[in-house]
Amino acid sequence: MRLNKPVACIATALMAIGCAVPAWAQLKIEVTNGVADPVPIAIVPFAKPPADNALDVASVVEHDLAGSGRFRTLPRTQMPASPTQPNAVVMNDWKNVGEDYIVVGRVVPLDGGNLAVDFDLLNVLTGQRVVGQRFVGTPGALRNAAHRVSDVVYEKILGIRGAFATRIAYVAVDGQPPAQKFQLIVADADGENQRLVLESRYPLMSPSWSPDGQWLAYVSFENKRSSVYVQLVRTGERRQVSARAGINGAPMWSPDGKKLALTLGGSSGNPDVYILELQSQNLTRLTDDPSIDTEPCWSADGKFIYFTSDRAGGPQIYRIGVNPGDRPKRITFTGNYNARPRLSADGNLLAMVTLDGGNYRVAVQDLSNGSVRVLSKGHLDESPSFAPNGSTIMFSEREGNRGILATVSVDGLIGLRLKSEQGEVREPAWGPFAQ
Repeated sequence: MRLNKPVACIATALMAIGCAVPAWAQLKIEVTNGVADPVPIAIVPFAKPPADNALDVASVVEHDLAGSGRFRTLPRTQMPASPTQPNAVVMNDWKNVGEDYIVVGRVVPLDGGNLAVDFDLLNVLTGQRVVGQRFVGTPGALRNAAHRVSDVVYEKILGIRGAFATRIAYVAVDGQPPAQKFQLIVADADGENQRLVLESRYPLMSPSWSPDGQWLAYVSFENKRSSVYVQLVRTGERRQVSARAGINGAPMWSPDGKKLALTLGGSSGNPDVYILELQSQNLTRLTDDPSIDTEPCWSADGKFIYFTSDRAGGPQIYRIGVNPGDRPKRITFTGNYNARPRLSADGNLLAMVTLDGGNYRVAVQDLSNGSVRVLSKGHLDESPSFAPNGSTIMFSEREGNRGILATVSVDGLIGLRLKSEQGEVREPAWGPFAQ
């Protein structure tokens, strides 16, 4: 995001809770680069009741793992057999086709209409059963169960907690002014299973997840000015929490879910960083400077706010304690433009937008030693957001004249793109792990 003072505009919002998303907002995943030596794995089609038209769970797992860039999945046409139980797997058959691991599973109907997804992960090289697990839910939750299978497989093999069963939020835009449509959409982390949260004829901006994954905060330009709302995703319950004079922008939930850090401009129009207690509506002002202070982000322990400021002459990232009177400390020193801070869940990495050779790109800074790595390769990359496991960053980039979403691993080795067939998508926010 460029560091400019926001301009208010008029908006009329129409809520559509639980509705399917129009075709122009559907996202398709494309792997742009992966590791040089991906793990060979076979995801055998799961057994399921003969009369049941349930989701193809194995296909979802295969899509997740292949899409991570760290696995090479075996096409079904090349599988030597179709076992669904671990005792039916002949290891030599799978060694001969070059596999290191195999996943077999079953979708089992239960009393009351629920379904159980049972699966086993086997190490072909050692002949050992790595893990076996069951997930139970309604037929409508089968896709989530499949993502949870992927999470377990990913963690058992790579030692990193999987984030396939998490959700993302983003803004989709279609049409040309003055007939544009803006939608706030929630989807699975792979871009599937989209649900419309809010639709408007006017801009929606800056979605942010609550730490329990139940609420979204965002900016809407309705009522003739920018306002901050919080909305319960499941039911659509919606509250305006800040519509003060001037700028109301960049909301970010505190780790305890009780407060928002946000940017307020007041009647003077000069942006500063505040903390808003949602229940009491009490405001605490953190910055008071003639510069532009914006884009706040909490530390994981809730004791500090990172924010963007041009107080040194150009946009850089600073940190300030949440107690009134604390003084900001500059964090970034590489280059003359660093903005939009976001922290990994463990607090070790700072993601940001940096100016790199005349291009705005996503970078990470190791907060322990200050080293910076530029991760993305576009010319106008914006809005970085960490996956809850800290291994991947989602951001928006430009393809031609439209915005798409992309991900990059923090080691820079793996990249994906998520494109809509029509219109553009922007401002992704990766949600937390389910609680």
